[in-house]
Amino acid sequence: MVTQRTYPHGVPCWVEVETPDVDATSAFYGALFGWRFAEQPVVTARRYAVASVDGTDETAVAAVAGPVHADGARWTTSLAVDDVDAAARRVPALGGTVLEPPADVEAADRVAGRAATVRDPQGVESRLWQAGSRPGAQRVNEPGTWNFSNVLTPDPAAALAFYGALLGWEVDPDLAAGMARVPGYGDHLARTSDPGIHERQEGFAPPGFADAVAGIVPDDGPARWSVAFAVADRDAAADAARDAGATVLATTQDPWARHATVRDPQGAVLVVSEFAPQG
Repeated sequence: MVTQRTYPHGVPCWVEVETPDVDATSAFYGALFGWRFAEQPVVTARRYAVASVDGTDETAVAAVAGPVHADGARWTTSLAVDDVDAAARRVPALGGTVLEPPADVEAADRVAGRAATVRDPQGVESRLWQAGSRPGAQRVNEPGTWNFSNVLTPDPAAALAFYGALLGWEVDPDLAAGMARVPGYGDHLARTSDPGIHERQEGFAPPGFADAVAGIVPDDGPARWSVAFAVADRDAAADAARDAGATVLATTQDPWARHATVRDPQGAVLVVSEFAPQG
């Protein structure tokens, strides 16, 4: 029996792409990652299709949602909190804005969770998520699934001040530049859905790496989320995205991975990332 993946307070737990065309977007990501989709009878005015590896909740990876946000198609990230009402009350004092107040999210005959949509002081929008029946992504960090979310920002110190106070994020100088961690997250994984995490990372990962949950990355553009998905082969994934109608904006490499930045046919930008440590 596979242990359900759960997310402690402060850990990014879910990603979804907002799009003007749910069907076309689902077809694109189905072709790129092999996802299967199940439209949810969510009690809202928008369509919502949950993507999974095999069509079950036990392998849920992300979602496609419509209609599109006013800023255009985009990937967004949800952040787990223990108490969404308490977390949302703290946002204005930290310089942010509550765009949608806390409310239960109902799916069929159950409460999937309780959510609030917030904007940080630099304009990055996120959903705060207090889990009900749906804790978050169940398959991660394997080819075709969500790998990591970064806050791209012209002011990393200001971003850390907000997310650190709200979510408990810490930046350790011994980790990669801008890598934020939630202390104790690695131990949570070891007790639950990833019992071998510490042994697997021993010998190559710096102390605290298992606690890493997101990145706060300097960037000259407007502050925003950058959402990355794991792939087995960056170049093959970039070719597959291009064949399915996307535009490959850039390819890069760092000491840990090979990346391609892609704009999907509806305009949402994502990163595909091949784990390829150097040396």
